[in-house]
Order: sequence, then C-alpha cells, then structure tokens
Amino acid sequence: MKYIDGAMIEEMLSRAGSASPGEISGILDKALTLTRLSLPESAALLSISDPAILEKLFETASQVKRKIYGTRMVLFVPLYISNFCVNNCLYCGFRCDNAEMERKSLSMDEVVDQVRLLLRRGHKRILMVSGEAAPPGKSAVEYFVETIRTIYGVHEGPHRVKRVNVNLPPLTVNEFQELKEAGIGTYQLFQETYHDETYRNVHRGPKADPDNRLDAVDRAFKAGIDDIGIGVLYGLHDYRFETLALLSHVEHMEKAFNVGPHTISVPRIQPAKGSEFSQNAPAPVSDAEFKKLVAVLRLSVPYTGIILSTRETGALRDELFDVGISQVSAESSTSPGGYSDGSDGSQFDLHDSRSLDEVVRALVGGGFIPSFCAACYRRERTGSAFMELAKPGEIRHLCDINAIVTLKEYLLDFASEEVKEMGEKLLQQKIGVLDESSRAVLSRMLSGIERGERDTYV
Repeated sequence: MKYIDGAMIEEMLSRAGSASPGEISGILDKALTLTRLSLPESAALLSISDPAILEKLFETASQVKRKIYGTRMVLFVPLYISNFCVNNCLYCGFRCDNAEMERKSLSMDEVVDQVRLLLRRGHKRILMVSGEAAPPGKSAVEYFVETIRTIYGVHEGPHRVKRVNVNLPPLTVNEFQELKEAGIGTYQLFQETYHDETYRNVHRGPKADPDNRLDAVDRAFKAGIDDIGIGVLYGLHDYRFETLALLSHVEHMEKAFNVGPHTISVPRIQPAKGSEFSQNAPAPVSDAEFKKLVAVLRLSVPYTGIILSTRETGALRDELFDVGISQVSAESSTSPGGYSDGSDGSQFDLHDSRSLDEVVRALVGGGFIPSFCAACYRRERTGSAFMELAKPGEIRHLCDINAIVTLKEYLLDFASEEVKEMGEKLLQQKIGVLDESSRAVLSRMLSGIERGERDTYV
C-alpha cells in the first residue's frame, strides 16, 4: 500500500513498549509545545499501560486541545442522500449484496424537506454522505453537485446551511474540481484500514483497490480542495498499527502538499443490519484503548480537528470531549430520508440518540462552547492559511468569538428554557476572560444578534 510501510510500523510497535517513564515524560513535554510527534514517539504513547502515566497522557491531550481550539466544540449533522452502492464491503450495511437493505436516493424535493427539518432544529453545518453508486439517469458527480447546490439554496426564515462538508467516494481530478466549484467545505475519505491484507480481505468491488483510495486524497488536493478529512474504521485491524499508518499518511500529505488533514475521524465498527461481519469485529477496540488513541492523535497532529460521531454512547462522548475531540455530530440518522420517514436504510447502529438540544446541554454543562461556526471556509482560512493559524494556536482567538456568537444565536432561536439559562451563564463566563479587544468586537456582534441579525462572524 502506497506511503504505508507496514513492516516499519510493526518494528516500531515491537520496540515501543520499552520506552521508559522518563522518555514518555519527555514526549509529553514536547507535545505541550504544539510540536508534531514523530512516528516512534506516537508508538511509545500508544504502548502506555500504566494508569498514572495514562492520566498524564489525557491531561496533556486536554491542555494541547485547549491551547489550539480553546473550549469550543463544533457541531454538525450528517445528511445521507443515497444508500445505493456498487461495493460489497463486509462490514457495511450499504453493501450491494445486502438484501435486507431498503434502498433509497433522495430527490431534490426530499433534500429540501430534510434540510428544512434540520434548520428548524438549529443545525447549520451538514456533512453530506452517499453510498458509492449513482442514481438512475445521472452520473455520481452530477447528483452530488446538484444536491450540494440544493442544500445551499434552502432557507428557513433567517436560517440557512453555512457549510456542506462531504463524505463521498473517490473521484477524478475533474470531478473533484466540480465539487470545489459547488462550494464544499471539507472532503472526507476514510481509508477504513491501512493494513494491506485486511483491506483486500474486507472489500469487494471498485473499493477493493487500496491505492486508488489513497491516491484519491492526492487527486482532491490537485483539484484545489485543500481541506481534506481522513480516518480509520477501528476494529478491522490492530488499533496501534492503524493509528501509526494513519499518521504515516499524514506525513505524506504534509510532504507532498504542505498541508495535513483538516480533520481526522475515529469511527469504530458498529453492528449493521445484514452484515454478520460487523457483529463480530476482528480487532475490537475497548473504550479504554479508544480513549488512549484519541489522546495520542491529539498530541501527534495537534492542529487537526478530531471528529467523534454518534456511533459512540453519550456517556463515552461526554468523557472524550476534553481528551482531544473538537467536532461532534448530534441527533444523527444514517438513512436517506431518516429525519422524517423512519426508513430502514441505516448504514450502521447508532448509540447516542440525544437531540441537538440535549447535546448542547451536555457541552454547556461541561464548560464547552457549542459552535455552529463555518467562518474559516467563508474567510478563506483553509488549507495552508488555516494551518498557519492552527499550528501555533492562534486560531483559538477567532474560534472563541465565533463560537460565542453562534451559541448566542442558538440560545435565542432554538434552545429549551433550561439550556438557554445555562448557556447565558456560560457565555458571561467565557466573555469575561477574553481580552479587551475581543470583548469589544463581541459586544458589537452580540448587540446585532439581539436586534435580529444572524450569521455574523470574524
């Protein structure tokens, strides 16, 4: 598999367990300077088993995350537009041979209905997701572009979708250029597993070529998309190998394009209807191991956003908010049309069924600022421009202001009375610790929001 030296990774892991407490302490001190860790250093952290040292790892990850992103937590919602697929991936409910799957591709009218429902609940950021097949009569990219433009065209009073990020199949450079022209934010593509033998064993169809999937990230960059999200489906192979391999992919991105991933996602295999394989993951990752790998990723790639989905339980998600996670989905459906029709076309089981308001309550209760911001995309703070702000932690000053503004909008327009009261108290606390210049900017913006202005940002 390109860029991934499996033998080297295995050798690193075999040596990593011999790192002394002093060496681990030195690695954690380095991480506090917001410096990227080397692969051997990340391997050493993945091998930690001592409870006291693990706590130090988690504390360090929390400090690094706060240095870069403060206490803001970006919220988004997935919008599945089609579950038709040409692949037969053993772990996936969308696999083409799954006769139990109820198939559906949303029409543009149905897309509008779904988006309006989400806007009425307070969502502003959408992750558009599709199986790897085109609906009848259209090419895949035609359908994707039409859907993106339809989403952006929906208004519900003063509210509209601020940014459409996409999780879509590998495309050609020209097709990626069409996505960029349609105004996407981040393009996500997960390798699923970086272990070559495992990859070939679990994938059938066009997706069975691991190098085409890796190359698609490069093609997206070449098409001018400079915010790329990558990820691993944990549970297919040893989580330590997968994490180091993913970090090898990060190194390739930085070397080839001078830009690392905008986001890293950390999904774990969950049971999927019609997939016996998904019921018994070959390399299950425990909650403790999962917490550790999230912390290691935060320290290894400090500038990147780390995404946690509703695959995980609410209790675990709440625990991981402060360990490195910076973006979370809320009240998700993985079925096309699932926000209104209760269709049985889900890709996998979900375990956090809380409403957006309940997730906002949990975040506010933990001292986090729920954020619906998309300012970086709209201010062209993407790619290298974003990295220049994120790597030294300067992006936090903008994140603080924009998160407070978007939370204020949510509290006024959508929040329950309890969440409104909690949120207003949190806002006063957060505003109180800002510098004088930021408070002055915020004062003007918040006054405008009270007068009915919406969608302001810096």
